[in-house]
Amino acid sequence: MKFKSAFLNEFYNRGFYDNSTHPELLDKSFNQQITAYIGFDCTAADLHIGSLIQIMIIRLLLKYNHKVLILLGQGTTKIGDPSGKDSSRQILSHHAICNNMESIKQSIVKFLPKNSNYQFVNNNDWLEKLNYIDFLRDIGSKFSINKMLSFDSVKLRLDRQQNLSFLEFNYMILQAYDFYQLNTKHNCTVQIGGSDQWGNIINGVELTRKLNSKKDSHSEVYGLTSPLITTADGKKMGKTEKSAIWLSELNLEPYEYFQYFRNIDDNDVKKFLLLFTELECDYINQLCINKGNELNKAKEILAYETTKICHGQDNANYCLSKAQNIFLSNDIENISATLITHPLSEIRLSDIIKKCANCDSLNQAKKLILGNAIKIDDLIINDINHRFNSNCNFKLQIGKKKFFKINLTLNHE
Repeated sequence: MKFKSAFLNEFYNRGFYDNSTHPELLDKSFNQQITAYIGFDCTAADLHIGSLIQIMIIRLLLKYNHKVLILLGQGTTKIGDPSGKDSSRQILSHHAICNNMESIKQSIVKFLPKNSNYQFVNNNDWLEKLNYIDFLRDIGSKFSINKMLSFDSVKLRLDRQQNLSFLEFNYMILQAYDFYQLNTKHNCTVQIGGSDQWGNIINGVELTRKLNSKKDSHSEVYGLTSPLITTADGKKMGKTEKSAIWLSELNLEPYEYFQYFRNIDDNDVKKFLLLFTELECDYINQLCINKGNELNKAKEILAYETTKICHGQDNANYCLSKAQNIFLSNDIENISATLITHPLSEIRLSDIIKKCANCDSLNQAKKLILGNAIKIDDLIINDINHRFNSNCNFKLQIGKKKFFKINLTLNHE
């Protein structure tokens, strides 16, 4: 697919494009400055790399001098988005939602250039003022239940005979109303979100067009989605995974963030360089032509660039230097100790590996042992029944690149 606008062309070339409404008109609209919005619900105290793609899209919008509204969904978090979920979200307290909202805001701000053209908005500002009867009459009447039931966010839950509460069913109406409000108040013409938001975005586009059809300057609105990113092994990048990669250094140290990208599968290197760095596309294509040492260099560049964007250049320099020193000298003195306290008098090596390597199962940890991928104090251990029955400190190496200092405490009572 070829787009004429510089923004949408780079958006597509980097792998951000999944779908859009009215592609030709949308492309034409990006030839002048527009206002777009991207929303984040406040269901957790931090964002993870599943949300990073939306943050990189915000940076790309700002690069091309477009205005960005970053919507923090205090209001909609009170309900919960059913999109992509097998069960209802936990209902959070007002205090928890407000704390999450402030924390998420700080996680986003550090990614964005100072004095750039973005603004935070809170949908609770208009949602908490709604009169239920008036809202049903003026807004609810514009929605078809038949069509709402056809969207994947609803249909998949119903097909599996999983509960979908009336509360959640209203979510898509409220998100559509958000777009109408932002279009009316800020002349926002584009809503951007993940592909799981397609149904919600369609509703917002149609509602805004209906309500503002007589206001020519406000009625031309569009939806644009990005794909949900999975790793080469098919896992979704997000906070629902056991080993979530958080964006705040309070929840994940910059070095661990660096190491995540440094140790990704070879098949993900080019895709991640395009999505999560701002290096030129031609340079990335050239960088990833060859494998072997060249691909390892590309991984190092990926880890450095992603860490620089998330945690700043000083942290990126430190992480790169630390990783290189460990790899070259097999020196783990600067690695923080992993404290393991076990309630019993002995613990299996496979349990320790499962914890340190974020394995999905003990069988996966045992395969690493059988594959001679585990060293304790530089000695290969290939006995899957290897156990520890006393307190001890040791160096654990998993594969060629992962090193841990283990401080083990057992309960001998």
